[in-house]
Amino acid sequence: QVQLVESGGGLAQPGESLNLSCVVSGNIASIRNMRWYRQPPGNPRDRDLVAQIGVHGSTHYVESVAGRFGISRDNAKNAVYLQMNKLKPEDTADYVCQVEVQLSGYSHLESYWGQGTQVTVSS
Repeated sequence: QVQLVESGGGLAQPGESLNLSCVVSGNIASIRNMRWYRQPPGNPRDRDLVAQIGVHGSTHYVESVAGRFGISRDNAKNAVYLQMNKLKPEDTADYVCQVEVQLSGYSHLESYWGQGTQVTVSS
């Protein structure tokens, strides 16, 4: 069983920063890609990729956050972070962590999702 625990969401004013964390635990051999998605509160059908980081640190960002957000990972802690700077009201969403995990004793990858952490940007 793999669990993802996200934290760091909350209320911020436009221009401020928040740092999200997602810690993965369980019977893990390795984690491949780690991603942050966002969705309107309570609406996973409109989930969009925000940022992705590969096992060796390669990153990808959606254009709307490039230059403002930074994704990073700590492989020793099985954690991924999303530093969000210069926040805008349109960044308001539930932010959800997703990882590709190789479980111990298995060769294939499985996808796991967190529950999400709410970010509200408002003055």
